[in-house]
This record gives sequence, C-alpha cells and structure tokens, in this order.
Amino acid sequence: MLYFLPVFLTILYTVKGENVGDYYKREHSLVKPYQGSGWQIPYWDFHGSTIISNDYIRLTPDARSLVGGIWNSVPLMKPAWEVQLQFKIHGNMKDLFGDGMVLWYAKDRMVPGPVFGSKDFFMGLAIIIDTYSNHNGPHNHQHPYISAMINNSTLTYDHDRDGTLTQLAGCEVKLRNFDTPTFVSVRYENEILTVSTDLQGHNKWTECFSIHGIVLPLGYYIGVTAATGDLSDNHDIIAIRTYQVGDQILSDEEIQQRTQLIPSSKFMEPTREHHPDPVPTSYFKVFVYILIGIVVVVALVILGIILYQNHQSNSRKRFY
Repeated sequence: MLYFLPVFLTILYTVKGENVGDYYKREHSLVKPYQGSGWQIPYWDFHGSTIISNDYIRLTPDARSLVGGIWNSVPLMKPAWEVQLQFKIHGNMKDLFGDGMVLWYAKDRMVPGPVFGSKDFFMGLAIIIDTYSNHNGPHNHQHPYISAMINNSTLTYDHDRDGTLTQLAGCEVKLRNFDTPTFVSVRYENEILTVSTDLQGHNKWTECFSIHGIVLPLGYYIGVTAATGDLSDNHDIIAIRTYQVGDQILSDEEIQQRTQLIPSSKFMEPTREHHPDPVPTSYFKVFVYILIGIVVVVALVILGIILYQNHQSNSRKRFY
C-alpha cells in the first residue's frame, strides 16, 4: 500500500493547486514536455520569434526588434482562477536591456501588436513585466516593474511613459538574470486581483499588489507575449500553470451574463503629470540653422572689414 503513496501524491498535485480548493486545469496549462505530435503543442498556439526547446519556450532571443507570443486556444470559463507563470528574463548586458513581457487574459488572441508583442486597445487584463524605463517625466519607481492594466478597448498603452497613465497598481521586482526561474502568480477571485512573486522558486510568495473592484468576463484567453526594441533580452517561459479557484458551478444564465461583462476597475492609480514629448529637430533643419549662422558671421566680418577700411581711409585724408 505504501508503494503507491508517492504515485497518489503526484496525481493529487496535478489536480489540486497550491491552496486547498484550487484545481489544476490541464487544458489551460503549459508544462514539460511541451510538444505533442510534430511541432504542435496541445491547447497552445505560438507566433513571431517564438522557439520551442526541450527546457523552455523562448519568446524572443537576445536580439533587437523581435516579438513573440504563445496563446492558449481554449477560453477560460471559470469565474475564479489563478495563473502561475514560471519564467526567466536574462541576457548579456548588465545595464542596458529590454523590453519585457506580458501575461494576458484577453478577448483577442494571436494578434501581434505594439504592446510587448500584442495588440493595443485590447479587451481584458494585462500583467506587464517591464524591464526598461522609457519614461518621459519623473518616475516614482525603478525597473524591472510589474504592473496591471484593465482595458475595455478604449485605452492605449503609452510606451513612452511605461504605461503609468493607465496602470492600476505595480511594484518593483528585481527578477532579471537569476540562476533559477522566477514565479509570478495572478489570482482573480470575488472581483479581487492579486499579483504575487516567488523569485527563488521556494514557494515563498510575496504580494506585489492586490486590487478590489476588478470585473473580468468569462471566456477570454490566457497568453504570454514579449518584445525587444533597440535593447534586448532572452524571454523564456518554463511553465504556465492554471488553477480553478473553488468549485463554484454557474448556471447557463449566469454563464451567459458573465461572458457579456465589460472589463473594468473601480480603482486606478493616480497618474503623474503628463509631459508633452519634445518635437524632434531634423538633420536638415540643423544644417539650415548652421548655414544661416555661418552666413551671418561672414556678413558681419565683411561688414566689419568694410567699416574698418573706410575708417582708415578717412584717417589718411586728414593728413593731406
């Protein structure tokens, strides 16, 4: 009987989550071995620069101007859930690196765009792991920085201001170039969104932020995307584990109602002052300004020479 105990515990872990009452959802999870038949991954689709290996899924290599992503193909129909993302962000540069990655719960999937590899004006939730500061105007935090954004398709993510004009909350997390993978947990239950981190993988979670009054509909998709720009990093996914929180059963009418909800939040972090971007000056304009300056200087020099010669000529006339 004791011989079967380890097997039983292994099976139990694949069903139950970290908390009592949490149930592992295989169709929304991504763990090793990743591949099914051929290059396909059951329940998942990928795009862009994404590379599948035996040990990780690399959304972008440490190279400039790339985007990659991987999306669950099954809509999440649970009213309460938790997603644990296990990942590594690393590269050769010590100080200059970027740009970051996003864990999505969004209506539209597999649509590349400017928000770390996915579309802007999205519907749903974005948990943004931003590793590089593009800030225009003063920041009140350092990077890497984890933040949350809720969108009903009317808001744009402003990269130049690192999303600070639309973020709900955030926290600083030094998570780059670790020897071991980093864990981020996103838990949604009773209109409360809680984001926590476990930097060393020791199952010791630290709360990043918790926000009340979050409304998310049923039927959106889990995904992770990443992007590099002028700076770069490796963005690797090790695992995505999704859990159903509790055992609430919804009626058909409740399911219909909850799928029609509009993503919203009753709380938003106060925005900092908006600083207009400086208007860039073209090289042609700079050349014209320099040329005008040279012409003015030359004209003044010539005028000075003429006046000096006239003065000398008048002086000589006095001696005759």
